[in-house]
Amino acid sequence: MKKETSKAKKTEKVQEKPQTPKQPVAKQPEPRAERQSAKTLMRFLRISPRKVRLVIDAVRFKSVQEAAVILANMNKKAARMAAKALKSAVANAKVLGMDENRLYVSDVRANGGPVFKRFMSRSMGRADRLLKRTTHLSLAVSEGQKIYKDKFQSVAAAEAAEDKSAPKAKKSRAKKAAAGKK
Repeated sequence: MKKETSKAKKTEKVQEKPQTPKQPVAKQPEPRAERQSAKTLMRFLRISPRKVRLVIDAVRFKSVQEAAVILANMNKKAARMAAKALKSAVANAKVLGMDENRLYVSDVRANGGPVFKRFMSRSMGRADRLLKRTTHLSLAVSEGQKIYKDKFQSVAAAEAAEDKSAPKAKKSRAKKAAAGKK
């Protein structure tokens, strides 16, 4: 009998709830459209994450063109790996229909991967442990508001223009020297 009374009480409580009139729900502002980004992930790179972080800190939040130049001029193994990841992310962005001149490096991370444990024999029968670390490198490029013109090509064009004007200057100097000797 106790069970029946408790069930009856529960149903009564449910029925006793007054029905409130539906209040108009205020429209919440639409969430901002997240910036589209193209990502690439290179896993199990045989290099320590600490060494990779030295390189990727130099290109974070830079335009894609500027980052490519920085990585090309770094003399590090991690720079070659990061350049490969950057090139892949730019290709993914092109597939998504993004404008290549507006791309910048929005996110770049070097996370630790699995660690290979080896040992190196030492004197008197001892052994030291070697940890061969691996890295998971993730890189994302996003489309920014600003159009990044390829300023490095314009610098190269300016240098080429200087080179063209340089031989003329040499000729005039040579003429002046010849005129001075006479």
